[in-house]
Amino acid sequence: MHTKHLAAAALTLFAQSAWAQSSVTMYGVADAGLSFEGGNKAGATTKVTGGIASGSRLGFKGTEDLGGGNSALFLLESGIGLDTGNSGQGGVLFGRQAFVGLSSRALGTVTFGRQYAPHYLAAVFADPFSSGTSADEKNLINAVSNGGRMDNSVKYASPAWNGFSTELAYAAGEVAGNLSAGRSRGLVVAYGAGPLALRLAYHNKSNDTATTTLASARNTLLAATYTAQMAKFSLAYGVNKGPLSSTLRNANNPYGYAVAPTAAAVTRDSTDALLGVTVPLGAHTLLASWIHKNDKEQANQDADQVALGYRYNLSRRTDVYLVYARMRNENGASYTLGNASDGGSGDRAVNLCMRHTF
Repeated sequence: MHTKHLAAAALTLFAQSAWAQSSVTMYGVADAGLSFEGGNKAGATTKVTGGIASGSRLGFKGTEDLGGGNSALFLLESGIGLDTGNSGQGGVLFGRQAFVGLSSRALGTVTFGRQYAPHYLAAVFADPFSSGTSADEKNLINAVSNGGRMDNSVKYASPAWNGFSTELAYAAGEVAGNLSAGRSRGLVVAYGAGPLALRLAYHNKSNDTATTTLASARNTLLAATYTAQMAKFSLAYGVNKGPLSSTLRNANNPYGYAVAPTAAAVTRDSTDALLGVTVPLGAHTLLASWIHKNDKEQANQDADQVALGYRYNLSRRTDVYLVYARMRNENGASYTLGNASDGGSGDRAVNLCMRHTF
């Protein structure tokens, strides 16, 4: 009987130890407010919109310690339209992110699932507005299809070596009879030491069918930030080639799904430039950005976006923000001022919103 008690106690201690090596966290963002949009041919509109600065979400993430500096991990993140309660990302349950993987302190991390493309994350890194509000960089800077996410993907992220790191991503097109159709490949090389941080990113997206003869899209982006004593400065420059190299974000296509190259605002040969600044003043933050689209095709449909923003932190997890943005289209271009969850409808917009994280 004494032996049985000892065995039971040992099993209990082992189970408690195993549980202690694992952790699961629930987290989320609740973001909503008013958006005033003008410049639409149908007239100005006022919206109560969810997910203007950050897409509202509910997520679950976890890790399990496997010993020796190794761990297993997972993440499931569902988008929520806070204004309606509907699921985001076209109704996909875990449309924001969904992946599982293994991590090693010495070798890096490998993950499988629906994940962000390295090119998109580099653009977010350079944008003072973090790819949200009506100042969203996706309004002009060429995002990869499906709002910067890659389905059916495998991603490798290296450890940092002397400030340098890299990330590789591959997404299978899963088209029968053609291994390259619908395939995506991404790469970023990053450097961060002291006040300077750099990202050089590349994305290649093949066409979605095995029968098309059109070339793939190729997007290259150099992004940099410099943190000075009183402000953080941002710079980005992108080069885009190929018929699917641009996405058209509007009220009917809010997440930037790839569209046919004949759409009004789509250019197959362009460059993008971004300048931005962030000025933290205690609980207050001032933000500004300018983005230029240089269309190198015959139509020369250039565009410029300027934006000013103000954010006030009510607490560590709650803030309110005010943003004004203006788009200037040339020669029939029709880019609109979308935000993190809505493609927008015009060339002028004001956002007045609040955000809470948990």
